[in-house]
Amino acid sequence: MDLKTFPVIDPVATGNNIRRLRMERGLTVRALQSYFGFEEPRAIYKWQKGKSLPSVDNLYALDESRTRAYLVVGEDKAMLIDTLFEEDNVLDVVRQITDLPIEVVITVDEEIGMLGADVIDLSELKGRTMINLDSEDEGIFTVSCAGGATATISLPAERKAVYGPCVRLSVDGLQGGHSGAEIHKNRANANKVMGEFMDRIQKLMPLCLTSLSGGTKDNAIPRSCQATLVAMGIQLERINAVAEELQAEIREKYDEPDAVIQAFDVDALGGNGLSTQATAKVIGLLCAAPNGVQARSKDIEGLVQTSLNMGITKLGERFNVTFSVRSSVNSEKEDLLEKLKGLAEFFEGSYSQSGEYPAWEFRKDSVLRDTMVRIYREMFGKEPQVLAIHAGLECGLLGEKLPGLDCVSIGPNLLDIHTPRERMEIASVQRVWRFVLEVLKRSK
Repeated sequence: MDLKTFPVIDPVATGNNIRRLRMERGLTVRALQSYFGFEEPRAIYKWQKGKSLPSVDNLYALDESRTRAYLVVGEDKAMLIDTLFEEDNVLDVVRQITDLPIEVVITVDEEIGMLGADVIDLSELKGRTMINLDSEDEGIFTVSCAGGATATISLPAERKAVYGPCVRLSVDGLQGGHSGAEIHKNRANANKVMGEFMDRIQKLMPLCLTSLSGGTKDNAIPRSCQATLVAMGIQLERINAVAEELQAEIREKYDEPDAVIQAFDVDALGGNGLSTQATAKVIGLLCAAPNGVQARSKDIEGLVQTSLNMGITKLGERFNVTFSVRSSVNSEKEDLLEKLKGLAEFFEGSYSQSGEYPAWEFRKDSVLRDTMVRIYREMFGKEPQVLAIHAGLECGLLGEKLPGLDCVSIGPNLLDIHTPRERMEIASVQRVWRFVLEVLKRSK
């Protein structure tokens, strides 16, 4: 295969394909909007016009069988990436270089708790050697990872008509990032900052919360958080003074040079909001809940052992706070989950838990790891890094289903993952592809 012939994404042509696929399936733009849960159809129109590209997860919806990822359109042809692999040239290429019985495992919902890996039936698989293609740094071989779970605390949010001047609070401009890979980088959490902001204000005047929303995924460090309040006896100047002071503190304490904390006058008198007592509970929970690194490994220098991320806050019919909890020590993970459960009880709320997955333990004797290290050294003239990571991978779940599994996780360079700046290095993809083929070739 000529690796120089890989197509380049053409947004306009891709948009045309999206429109065609939508129409072939009799789907309206509004239908897609409803399916994705978008508040408005603007994003879908932008996709069709080639002004932006949807995520792979969103593009799955364009195929009724949910098996095809998307069409990547090149300068002169289209390449269909098909997760069934039966008609795909990738498998053909693999068959040309090795007579090994190749088995392919494809999962869904990895980012929201490894739900696919948790329920997939692997009983028919015969192999016990696996290359996991779910890492973000070329030249790094991941050989173990933390276990984790998603936890949600939910507080009652009974509303009533409240009257008084309104103010909108904003925390924005934070770096964000992946809560597994970047939890140790001293980045502020927008939800926690908003809790501190409101706590300082409520010490000056009574508050009734009408809206609050921060973060989009439990495993992404939130970059922004917005809230609207009815503030009794409001003095916007005093609130802005609080904002300026907190902003300076956040910029100094964390690696957040672009943090922006502001308050804005809202042209409204009152709204449908929480009582001052209920508002105080919301603020109390935001301030009291643990966040960030909780423990570091005593055996591996620099490795985070236990952490959690307050990824999503949302005030609707109830006030929900969702956490991503990780630990390579099962007892510490359970202790942290129990602490969150205790917080829910203290604030008279409820607690739920989902997406629990085990840690992937280090394998001292690994034929696959040794083979891959040797081949990488020969191909690229340098040593790969063999690491344990704090981020979660599906290898632990798959290893439970396949006893004796010898596994290494690799991948091309991905930058600024779980942020709007996320991107992938194409040249790195080509190098990793060549490397995988060579490993397969020599594994006969």
